[in-house]
Amino acid sequence: MNLGIVAAFGYGILSLVGGIIGYIQAKSKVSLLSGGISGLLLIFSAYCQLQGQTWGLTLASVITGILVVFFALRLAKTRKFMPAGLMIILGMLTLAVIVNQIVVSN
Repeated sequence: MNLGIVAAFGYGILSLVGGIIGYIQAKSKVSLLSGGISGLLLIFSAYCQLQGQTWGLTLASVITGILVVFFALRLAKTRKFMPAGLMIILGMLTLAVIVNQIVVSN
């Protein structure tokens, strides 16, 4: 197992848990749905890469990039660091690890 898979899996778990927490605290169904879908897609992409599917990390990088842009827009709108700022920082780290893994494997 390489670091790109671990990063995608970890960010997926974080997104999934964040969506659940957003639903519990704010009763936000949108948070539950978006966090659930993006988290499950990241976990699925990590699993696919673990099974030898080379497109798994590409899918993870696209989803992570979308999440980083989404949370950057949210941070600009709300000016609140939590959760948007934290998800941007962790998303950028995850994206850097995944892209590095893609470059190294090619």
